Amino acid sequence: MIALQGMTPDALTRAVPGLALPDARRVASAVHRDISLDRPLKGVRRAALDLVRAQGFVPSLTALHRSDSHVDPFVKLALAAEDGAAFETVRIPLEKPGRFTVCVSSQVGCALGCTFCATGRMGLVRNLEAWEIVEQVRVVKRTLDRERGERIRGVVFQGMGEPLANLDRVLEAIFVLTDPSCLAIDTRAITVCTSGLPGGIVRLAREAPRVRLGLSIGSARAEVRRSLMPVERSHPLSDVIDACVLHALATGLAPMWAVTPLATVNDTRGDAHALAELARDFVARTGLRPRISLIPYNRIDDTNDPFTRSSEAAEGEFREALRDAGFGTHKRYSGGADVNAGCGQLAGRA
Repeated sequence: MIALQGMTPDALTRAVPGLALPDARRVASAVHRDISLDRPLKGVRRAALDLVRAQGFVPSLTALHRSDSHVDPFVKLALAAEDGAAFETVRIPLEKPGRFTVCVSSQVGCALGCTFCATGRMGLVRNLEAWEIVEQVRVVKRTLDRERGERIRGVVFQGMGEPLANLDRVLEAIFVLTDPSCLAIDTRAITVCTSGLPGGIVRLAREAPRVRLGLSIGSARAEVRRSLMPVERSHPLSDVIDACVLHALATGLAPMWAVTPLATVNDTRGDAHALAELARDFVARTGLRPRISLIPYNRIDDTNDPFTRSSEAAEGEFREALRDAGFGTHKRYSGGADVNAGCGQLAGRA
C-alpha cells in the first residue's frame, strides 16, 4: 500500500497506473487538507478515486508527548511510528507572530556520532520514510490556530539524524512539502543541514537547487573536528568544502556554516583564525560569503557530558577575531532547552 501523504501528484500517477494527473492533484490536495477519501471527492472521477483507494492510504504517527517550553514559545513533539520507533520534531517560532518553522527528523538516531549531540550518542535505529518526514510537518500544522492566521513558513532538516544519509527519502519529502497541491512551502524556506557528506551535498545541488544548505563545521582545525565529529575521518572538511563550493556555484546560494562553541575546545582565537581562512578561501572560489552561525551548546542531561558552553568572554573574542578578519557572525537563539528541544538535545526524552 502507498502512503499518500508521502507522494507528489506526479509520483502518485506513476505509482497508480491509470490515474490522470488532474485527479492526482485533487487527491493530493484533499489529503493535505485532511479531507477523507472514503466519500466522493469533488472533481475526481469515481473510477480514479477507486484506483487510489485500492492502492493508497493515509497512515498516521502516534503522538507520545508534547513538551512546551516554559521560557520561550518552542514546542517539542515526540512521535512514534507503527513499528514503535520514536523520534522528535520541534515547532520553532519566527520573529513575525504566527509564523513557524518546523525542525524535522530524518532518521531515528544517527550513525555519525558527533560527540556534542544527544542523537549521535544513540546510534542509528533506522531511516524515516518520506511520509514520516512529511507527517511531522502535518502534525505541527494541526497545532496551529488557523483562525488567528498561524501558518508554517519553513522547514529545517536539523532534527534527529543525518539528512544526507537518507537523501532519497529526504528529497521525496521536500518535493511533497513544496508541491502546490500538497503543503506549498516555498523551497527557499527549506534548509537541509549536514555534518558533511560530500556526495549528498552535490546531489542536493543537482536535484533540489533552490533548497538551502547548512553545514556543521565543528572546528576548521582538522584535529579538533576529528575529535568532535568522527565523520572527519572518512570525509575530511577539505572534501566537504569542495562539495559546498560546487553547491554554491550550481545554486547561487550561500551556505550556512554552523559552529557550536565549546569551552576550551573549539572557541579559541586559533579556531576563529582557521575558520576565517576557510571562509576567505570559499569567497575566493565562489564569490559568495558563507553565513556563519554560532549555536550555543545545550548540555546533554547525563553524567557523561564532557562539554560546557563557551563563556561570554571567550565567545566574544571568537566573534571579534572573525570580525577583524572580515566575517560577521550570527548568534542563533537555540530555544526549548528546558524541555530538551534545543539544538543537539533531541533523543526521544520527555
